[in-house]
Amino acid sequence: MPRYVSLHTLACMTRQGAEQLAARMASAGGIIARSVQMNLVEGKMLVEFEAPDRETLEAWLKSEGFHYEWLMRIEWSFDKDKLIPVR
Repeated sequence: MPRYVSLHTLACMTRQGAEQLAARMASAGGIIARSVQMNLVEGKMLVEFEAPDRETLEAWLKSEGFHYEWLMRIEWSFDKDKLIPVR
């Protein structure tokens, strides 16, 4: 399944609120949140998803009220000294 990375700006949030937000990301149906990384001091969240396509992911983000600064499909990854395509 294609992979995507998104960047989100967070309003003032507690650790407990951040944990609840990450749990919402993880409970998505048909979309997998592979990694959720946050910096609460800077108010940023970086999420790596697996989704069938960009349109499905964008529709889910919108339906859940998750605004994002940018969304990028991951096409290549550098692993073990090689650039490899991501499927």
